[in-house]
Amino acid sequence: MPGLKGKLENRNALITGGSRGIGKAIARSFVEEGANVFLCARGESALNETAEELRRVGGRVSIHVADVSDRGAVARMVDQALAEFENIDILVNNAGIMLPRRFMDYTFEEFDRIMNVNFYGVLHVTRAVLPSMMERKRGKIVNMASTAGKWGSMNQSAYNTSKHAVVGLTRCLGLEMAPFHINVNAICPAGVEGDEIDSMVEHWAKELKITKEQARKNITSRSPIGRFVNPDEVAALAVYLASDESDAMTAQSLSICGGYLML
Repeated sequence: MPGLKGKLENRNALITGGSRGIGKAIARSFVEEGANVFLCARGESALNETAEELRRVGGRVSIHVADVSDRGAVARMVDQALAEFENIDILVNNAGIMLPRRFMDYTFEEFDRIMNVNFYGVLHVTRAVLPSMMERKRGKIVNMASTAGKWGSMNQSAYNTSKHAVVGLTRCLGLEMAPFHINVNAICPAGVEGDEIDSMVEHWAKELKITKEQARKNITSRSPIGRFVNPDEVAALAVYLASDESDAMTAQSLSICGGYLML
């Protein structure tokens, strides 16, 4: 209805991994709720394409190409975001990678890369953004974890380890930042449609010597709702955690998994 404001009206949000998948869905939902968004990702072409889509929705969108595992690149990215937007009200740490492997099949470099992106990326960006939030005594941090951060599973020890670390950091940081009125929470999805789940389906098809269709059916059959989660469903939860509605919630890790995990 005309005259109604969005839940994130005039808020400035920095979203890592914002060019595709969950990050893109969150960026779109934020723009629809009135936020200005600053998107970071490694691929310039995808970033430009996403930015153009969001500008057609009506949002103010800026982009920056950076690898969140590179602390220097993160510092430059946050400096640019602050220069353009003056302040960052919302940080969404979404950038992440998955590489299914048996534990003994990982090279050290592969395990290290997953930890560097999925956990140290969150650490680098959060440390760069927090000082301005603490000074203003206001902020929302939403970390993208996973149900893999709450339990163990076969053939993804590197990913699970990184997401357990994100959940642990969320809990500790939420407590430390509470006096500064900064909410820190994590979203823990299970099986979200997109590149990562496609990689997992392909892995299990190869591992079990079955078709991808059979592998997908096997995985979704273990979910009470019988399907994977949609990125837009994750984005809706991110909007809540970024808005004033969640002011009393911090240090929490919320599962969105169709009943797959009750923890």
